[in-house]
Amino acid sequence: MSEKSDFKWGPATGVGSMPGGDAREAAKTVTGSFEDFPFLAELPARGPGADMIGRTAGLLVDLYARVEPSGWRIGDRPGRDTKRARSWLGEDLDALEEFTQGYEGPLKVQAVGPWTLAAALELRNGEAALSDPGACRDLAGSLAEGLRAHLADLRRRVPGARLVLQLDEPSLIAVLRGQIRTASEYRTHRAVDRQLVESTLRDVLGAHTDGPAVVHSCAPDVPFALLRRAGADAISFDFSLLTERDDEAIGEAVEGGTRLFAGVVPGVDTALSDPAGSVMGVRTLWRRLGLNPGSLAESVVVTPSCGLAGASPAYARAALAHCARAARSLADNPE
Repeated sequence: MSEKSDFKWGPATGVGSMPGGDAREAAKTVTGSFEDFPFLAELPARGPGADMIGRTAGLLVDLYARVEPSGWRIGDRPGRDTKRARSWLGEDLDALEEFTQGYEGPLKVQAVGPWTLAAALELRNGEAALSDPGACRDLAGSLAEGLRAHLADLRRRVPGARLVLQLDEPSLIAVLRGQIRTASEYRTHRAVDRQLVESTLRDVLGAHTDGPAVVHSCAPDVPFALLRRAGADAISFDFSLLTERDDEAIGEAVEGGTRLFAGVVPGVDTALSDPAGSVMGVRTLWRRLGLNPGSLAESVVVTPSCGLAGASPAYARAALAHCARAARSLADNPE
């Protein structure tokens, strides 16, 4: 645990996706915007295999997926969709490696978490893997193994980096509440037991043994306590979706040393307020919880509210720069 407790996080970073299809341009933007906490950009505009599900499916070990009209479906052997996903990931890694020569510090990499993956990947019968507990178990095991290999590759490419693993779980709340629709769309899959959700997340997060892990969820009602018990060292969320119902869980998280990735900058094109205005809500939350303002900068990483795939390239660049400035404002004027 000492490796993680003395971990030096950067003040701001991105969530994952970026607009466009040029890996070098994305890597250059990310490393230029976040000199002390870059991330491996994802470029879903390139098509199937560059999207978050296809990209993570390409990481799986001994499990393969292909694109069907209804979405990604698990198949028997690696086909062209798997090859394409791996090829694009290789391109992204090459670009990141080029722009992080000599870099030392935190570096974040994202993958889809086991429950969002189980809700999105179809079995041969067209139903989500979520419908089959054995398939969920196999998927989580394959994902953990794939992540270990992916992280090892990154360590070789950027030896000075201290890697941060982020699991994207946008469907987690729907899985917990039994809101994922069946293939017919007439029914929903049964809610998954919270303890099973927690233990599976713990197993997958355990693939990253020598650095911290983040879970990202841009849905309302983020289960902060469950994610912390599962081993998340940080929780990433859309700050605008918080309500006062979340106060107690957030207060406990901060006091327990959990880092908050506060998504305060909109993920789609809009007029940006001044950087201090973007983090005003974070300061207000701190006051409401009675937390020490001096702890703000060491408890919060500033991010966009979600990925930037739907933004224009110019706005994406502006949003990342805005996150960096907002984080500086939080550090300089915590009150």
